[in-house]
Amino acid sequence: MTIHYPRGGVAQPGTTLGFKTGTWRVQRPLHLHASAPCHSGCPAGEDPQAYLAKVDEGHMHAAWEALVAANPLPAITGRVCPHPCESACNRSQFDAAVSIHSVERYLGDQAISQDWPYPVTRPHAGAPRVAVVGAGPSGLSAAYHLMRHGLNVTVFTALPEAGGTLHAIPGYRLPTEVLRAEVERLLATGMDFRPNRRLGRDVHVHELRNEFAAVYIAVGTQESKEWSIGGAVPQDLHEGLGILKEWMSIGTVPISNSAAVVGGGNTAIDTARVLLRAGVPEVHLITHNGLPGPETLPEDAMVANPGEIEQAIEEGVQVHAHRGIRRLILRGERVVGVEMLHMKKMRNTQGELERVAFEGTESVLHVEQVIPAIGQVINSAGLETLLSGRPFLEVDHWGQVKGRRGVFAGGDACASKRGTVASAIGDGRRAAEAIARYIQDKAQPEPSAAPGIDFAQLNINYYEHAPAAQPRLLPVVERKGEEEIELGLNSGEIAHEAQRCFSCGNCLACDNCWTLCPDSAVLKTKEVARDGSHYVFDYDFCKGCGLCANECPCGYIIMQEEP
Repeated sequence: MTIHYPRGGVAQPGTTLGFKTGTWRVQRPLHLHASAPCHSGCPAGEDPQAYLAKVDEGHMHAAWEALVAANPLPAITGRVCPHPCESACNRSQFDAAVSIHSVERYLGDQAISQDWPYPVTRPHAGAPRVAVVGAGPSGLSAAYHLMRHGLNVTVFTALPEAGGTLHAIPGYRLPTEVLRAEVERLLATGMDFRPNRRLGRDVHVHELRNEFAAVYIAVGTQESKEWSIGGAVPQDLHEGLGILKEWMSIGTVPISNSAAVVGGGNTAIDTARVLLRAGVPEVHLITHNGLPGPETLPEDAMVANPGEIEQAIEEGVQVHAHRGIRRLILRGERVVGVEMLHMKKMRNTQGELERVAFEGTESVLHVEQVIPAIGQVINSAGLETLLSGRPFLEVDHWGQVKGRRGVFAGGDACASKRGTVASAIGDGRRAAEAIARYIQDKAQPEPSAAPGIDFAQLNINYYEHAPAAQPRLLPVVERKGEEEIELGLNSGEIAHEAQRCFSCGNCLACDNCWTLCPDSAVLKTKEVARDGSHYVFDYDFCKGCGLCANECPCGYIIMQEEP
């Protein structure tokens, strides 16, 4: 490591450099790379601070490589993820969060248009083989990261193409050409892809376990939950996910003069918006939850993306928040209306939230069709021995199926999952790491997390207020069909967003510690130092005053008691 010393002379007997004033010190500064809240908040495991820094330097390809070190599908997640990274962003307490998802999307689109090769080497032919069952975001993520660990991968899916339920997301949120382009690029890295292979019919877990070194199950939840109101079910019942699949595959859905969608997730919102686009003139959405906002408890808010909810309302979906259906009003076996009543989560005497129905608040909504979109469940075919009667697979932190060595699982097929594309991708990444250790006969480590850094640990006096760049949206009157609504940011706006990043917990090479140290005890390096910064402390002369730590904008320097 080459060090440039800022001092003007050399130490001679009797000069100040001959006195090791560091012996006066009772505490010393240290560099500590803390986890930024955007990193901790990303279920896929992305480190946005790392790739935003590369974007700020103008190195787009390097930024994309830093991004896909965790998430191989950024053009997709940049469009459909609810981006909890932005909710966690420290900048939101200063002016507005960095538009991380827009940068993620931009980098993903650049990789597709410029055909950047994924940073993965095809494993050698004799490397251990792993079977991945399911080609949705979790299965594709696992396959990619398994290859990065030097393992051969065979991916099985019951569908004719890879992508899983991503193909049920309407094109106005996720254009089909973007989905197929990114998935096909990922498949081309060298994984063995076998479509039209259904678990329980064409492939079986015990046979795969005998043939492969390990098995990863990512079959998702393809079956809709059973739904009725007091045992009553309309004769022409259609459910939300089925309608979305029908719309995306053949472009039509059942048409009526009015419809009510039941649910508060993205499937419900998408179903309602698709019905409008298909020509249903009056579309209602009935949800137990409240609209996101300051008046609704976070635990009681609709789980759909707030931006998607707002766009649905703009387009004409009538949302009946905090409402439940008391009974179906039928004429014969056909729906002519529903009786609703007010429902809300409230705290009971033990302080726990529970759903309360308010008698006397009943009202009738006249509709010709009721469409439940209340979630999906796993198809148990081929998984009976792993499920043991449970509705979902039970796994540990690393995705190991409890009681089954060498069998791992992730995504929506597992219990207690959040049901987002990003969380499914994160499951695949973690399981790939665990499978690599399992094959090497290494013990799985205890889950750990890097120390985080919050807003109070930053010195915001060194940052200027700057408005966030807002993605352009297609005007409401132009939202007729599958035209993409959010149009993204341009290269200049992306650079602006990267500059807005606080670089929480990581050195941004601002020179504050170097220029402000009263004892010239901070030395600047020409090459990156071992800890990733451009500075080292000269403890022979550092008196431990703490000025460097206090003036560090991003909280990268801490003071520690002298040992």
